[in-house]
Amino acid sequence: MRIKIDEDLPKGLAEVVRGVVADTRTVIEEGLSGVSDHALWEIVQKEGRFLITGDKALANIKQYAPGTHAGVLLLRPDEDGILQTLELIRNVLKIGILESLGGCFAVATPGRLRVRRPT
Repeated sequence: MRIKIDEDLPKGLAEVVRGVVADTRTVIEEGLSGVSDHALWEIVQKEGRFLITGDKALANIKQYAPGTHAGVLLLRPDEDGILQTLELIRNVLKIGILESLGGCFAVATPGRLRVRRPT
């Protein structure tokens, strides 16, 4: 699995994910900060990367239908903040399901993971 982490997520999130998936890159590390959602989507698709984001604009399953991409995980903590977001990704990684989300669209909230799989 190859992962790209959006710039709207805390810097420390990349290190947490790299503990499970070594091939993890961030928008910031690659100098892509400020690119449009459309441009980021094109880059992620070209690279065949699974996208982890907090950006609801990338959560349109009609526009980004499951099965048409490498996968998207939208993180939606109950409260804004670095600690809440890091705890949320740790919980997703703890259940060991990340690898099974390839091609899917998933939304993680505290205590729940909703997954839309390709039809």
